[in-house]
Amino acid sequence: MQLCYIKNMEKILKKAEQTHTLSREEIKYLLKEPAQATLKAADEVRKKHVGDEVHLRGLIEFSNICKQNCLYCGIRKDNATVKRYSLTEDEIVEIAKSGATQGLKTIVLQSGEDAHFSTDKMCKIISQIKSLNLALTLSLGEKTYEEYKAYKEAGADRYLIRIETTDKDLYKTMHPNMNQENRKECILNLKKLGYETGTGSLIGLPNQSIDSLADDILFFKEINADMIGIGPFIPSSNTPLKNEKGGTLELALKVMAITRLLLPDINIPATTAMEALHPNGQIIALQSGANVIMPNITESQYKEQYALYPGKSTASSSFSKAKDDINEKLAQIGRTISSSKGFRIKTSEK
Repeated sequence: MQLCYIKNMEKILKKAEQTHTLSREEIKYLLKEPAQATLKAADEVRKKHVGDEVHLRGLIEFSNICKQNCLYCGIRKDNATVKRYSLTEDEIVEIAKSGATQGLKTIVLQSGEDAHFSTDKMCKIISQIKSLNLALTLSLGEKTYEEYKAYKEAGADRYLIRIETTDKDLYKTMHPNMNQENRKECILNLKKLGYETGTGSLIGLPNQSIDSLADDILFFKEINADMIGIGPFIPSSNTPLKNEKGGTLELALKVMAITRLLLPDINIPATTAMEALHPNGQIIALQSGANVIMPNITESQYKEQYALYPGKSTASSSFSKAKDDINEKLAQIGRTISSSKGFRIKTSEK
């Protein structure tokens, strides 16, 4: 029985490494079995296709105001315990300038769905940051095609909008008054406009199935995503899911690793949610297929107010200190910080 299991794992992983395709049943098999061999295979594919350099993306969480009410999110509209904030245009640009001075090549602007930031206002911010010779990723939620087009014309390079789950019923339950088809259309619009397009899933939501996780991975493959963010669900206080069990690091790592096997040359962050579940969560992720770290460079007085989930890092140390810590950790696993902007370089066919 054990020999049969080993041979089956080897066969599936060899197929994934050589062809970067798996059936839904093969993905489910890997998700159900112990993680070690899958994570090792993903690390080897990562090394072959994107190398040992780790890209740093400086994260600016510029507003925690959100019109949406996602059941799992700590900054959901109905969470009255959150102290809301929005940075000014000047504050956002100054933080980006500081990051550029300290060697960052990419800035990520992330916020709740905050109507205060009009298209014109965002485009001014985008153009100012692009003048610093930085790559720019946006994560602002669902927008119209025209808004995405305006951001692109202002200079935005990448956009991240996670599907969270491809399970229609689960999506509907988790996202009151939102429409999964609209979210998919947003992702496809970003692709049409020429963005490096990122998406991803939340792993361990209540009533989430292995089948739906397999479908998530196949969705990433189908749209040929350029970036994938995978994070475990961590129950947050003052949300409807506060008493739920939450996801596991192992399952999140397996989803991330299989995604690497099927999309070998994309960028995959070692998410902060993984670090929240394990002191070395990000390093483990980097040894399981990830190649990006997103240090939070938001001013310290705002970090704790962008509380998506408990355990999210709100350390007030400077980016310079954080970078030193990252360098030290990476040295332990034979990895280095990249000096490039980290655009996807396609090394394999879809």
